Amino acid sequence: MDLITTTADLAAACSRLAKHPVITVDTEFLRETTYYPLLCVVQMASAEEAVVIDALAEGIDLKPFFELMGNEGVLKVFHAARQDIEIIWHQAGIIPHPVFDTQVAAMVLGYGDSIAYDQLVEKVTGHRPDKTHRFTDWSRRPLTKEQMHYAVSDVTHLRDVFAALDADLKKRRRSEWVSIEMEVLTSPRTYDFHPERAWERLKTRVRKPKDLAVLMEVAAWREQEAQSRDVPRGRVLRDEAISDIATHAPTTLEKLAHLRSVPKGFEKSKWGADIVAAVERGLARDFSTLPKLEKPRNNSNGAAIVELLKVLLRMTAERHAVASKVIATVDHLEEIAASDEADVPALRGWRRELFGDAALKLKRGELALAIEKGRVVGVQRA
Repeated sequence: MDLITTTADLAAACSRLAKHPVITVDTEFLRETTYYPLLCVVQMASAEEAVVIDALAEGIDLKPFFELMGNEGVLKVFHAARQDIEIIWHQAGIIPHPVFDTQVAAMVLGYGDSIAYDQLVEKVTGHRPDKTHRFTDWSRRPLTKEQMHYAVSDVTHLRDVFAALDADLKKRRRSEWVSIEMEVLTSPRTYDFHPERAWERLKTRVRKPKDLAVLMEVAAWREQEAQSRDVPRGRVLRDEAISDIATHAPTTLEKLAHLRSVPKGFEKSKWGADIVAAVERGLARDFSTLPKLEKPRNNSNGAAIVELLKVLLRMTAERHAVASKVIATVDHLEEIAASDEADVPALRGWRRELFGDAALKLKRGELALAIEKGRVVGVQRA
């Protein structure tokens, strides 16, 4: 197979692929040392052919590829699509649509939480993919024949996986479940990395408006710094350090230096002054305009309720052959334990029918859990 290295050849290949209702897509990229991923290789396949594109080829214009990604008449099949879509969104401002993510479909069909591509291929087709080049440096040129074979096999096996999963979804009437998940996956908000929203990505939980204000400002500073320098967020400042800064709100370089999570000597760099300035901006904010903080839960049995909900979730997942993670996360269970009106996916749509209503009944004492013949079962209570 010849590697596509020119815009003309790419346009011709995309024109052929656009004639098919379904194509499979994968990308190879690097982002270990950068904020923005470096797109190195693109591979696609239709029912008739597979192509490999050198995204780093001198003079190549990827516009035909991006136009194909936005073609509404062609379903684009990915596995674990989020990073692939992020790359396309960043480079072209296009969200591929419509799409089908085989990892999400596999979760809906009970193959486990976030199953890896090679494991899914083996389970569905019986073929064991070659994983030799999974962590290869895709930016090095020339690409080897082995790398080309690996790239092609990714999208050719994906054709078989898609066909099997799509048929199973239709048979079990779960295609709509996946469609709902694809709406989230293809929402521009999913890939919105504006600095002012950077704090939402952190797992840090703050309880005071002051802490939240500082967290928002310092997280925004880090995001801007990482973007401008094109380095990973952690290279600028670790999440743990941001959490400490939000809690202690150091307003001087000396106070910043006393935080153990901040790298030694950091306060002497220009970034030390930037952080102190971000802290001061946070403290100067009008706290009444901040997002509402989660109130401490006074329910002394909250932890016990969450544990019961975990049992119910696992029971439901096993009974319906659905990955538990796609139904609800532990964070969602904690929110349900705290409020019947929790704004979580588990209390909406198909998830509510499958699990949410039962979860609320369990909380209200209308449903009990029991063990029958070695299996956990739900028992309706009068």
